[in-house]
Amino acid sequence: MKTVAYLLILVHSVIHFMGFFKAFNFLEFKAITQPISKTSGIFWLTCSVLFVISLILFELQFKYWWIFILLAIITSQVLIISVWQDAKFGTILNVIIFIFGLLAFSDQQFTDMVRSERASMLSGSDQKAKQNPISTLPEPVQKLLEKTGVDSSTEIQTVYLTQSAQIKMKPEQDDWYSATADQYYVSYPPSFHWSIEMKMNPVMPVRGRDKFENGKGEMQIKLFSAIPVVNVQDNSKVDEATLQRFLAEISWFPSAARNEYINWEKLDDRSARATMTYNGTTGTGTFHFDNEGNFEKFTAMRYYESGENAEKKRWTVKALAHKEFNGFILPYILEASWLLDDDEWTWLKLDIDHLEYNVKSNKKHK
Repeated sequence: MKTVAYLLILVHSVIHFMGFFKAFNFLEFKAITQPISKTSGIFWLTCSVLFVISLILFELQFKYWWIFILLAIITSQVLIISVWQDAKFGTILNVIIFIFGLLAFSDQQFTDMVRSERASMLSGSDQKAKQNPISTLPEPVQKLLEKTGVDSSTEIQTVYLTQSAQIKMKPEQDDWYSATADQYYVSYPPSFHWSIEMKMNPVMPVRGRDKFENGKGEMQIKLFSAIPVVNVQDNSKVDEATLQRFLAEISWFPSAARNEYINWEKLDDRSARATMTYNGTTGTGTFHFDNEGNFEKFTAMRYYESGENAEKKRWTVKALAHKEFNGFILPYILEASWLLDDDEWTWLKLDIDHLEYNVKSNKKHK
């Protein structure tokens, strides 16, 4: 879509440039039979330049590039009206370019929102949680920390990671959608910010953002970064479900298992139940480990939807492979599933491409 938009704008720019040539008799422009004055010709040139400048500024990510494309479209349309009989079809180009510009502006606004929210979240990441001694944790959790490489001196305040994903939106869906995402976590106060880009088909991009902060969860999904598909906040069910997601994902920063906002209960030699409470929101889930102490899976009864009649379903995050990141042995290939009507529906396949700790500022924003 971006390439098509660029080509249309460049073609439109060239057409306006030809109008300037006609006005000054530099060449014959047969597409327009009506005369163009030299004064008008200057505006044809100005319009051409505005289209080119808008492209350059867009590529440079200049915040106010949209002003130039809007001025170019307005100028172009005024000039088209002045030679309407010959140039009326140029209006179609202006409408298409306006739509592309509007979508690009929406994408920029989404990116700015992500950047701002992440900056706010990371600004408070220098706080430290009260932590329980490792010796007071259930044996399976102690074994996990030993296996991953966490000890009493380990301090992980923030996490940054990137993900490659395959997603199914509905149980009856056959094909997987490809997606890329990146995510920040803060160990204390417990929070995360996840941004994803997904293409449902070559011309239909989707952007989404989930976050958990101050004990509250939010979910937002937009088609073309502009058309809301999901926008949920101030919902106690989403708060709990998002907290449970944070809890499950401490498998990527297991030192958080020591934080006092998590209470542990040993179930057997290979599992322990975790209950997390923060700022009035509480969620529970069970961590399962293999014989060596590696994280194997996380299971929880979690709200499947956010509506008034939403019910809790069994949610499972399973680790399929582990490898070393920054000296710690962590899961990096995972899948998530829901148990719906006695059928296990795997809706997410996830690979961790990159992970680092104690990042204090935005490394990138999707």
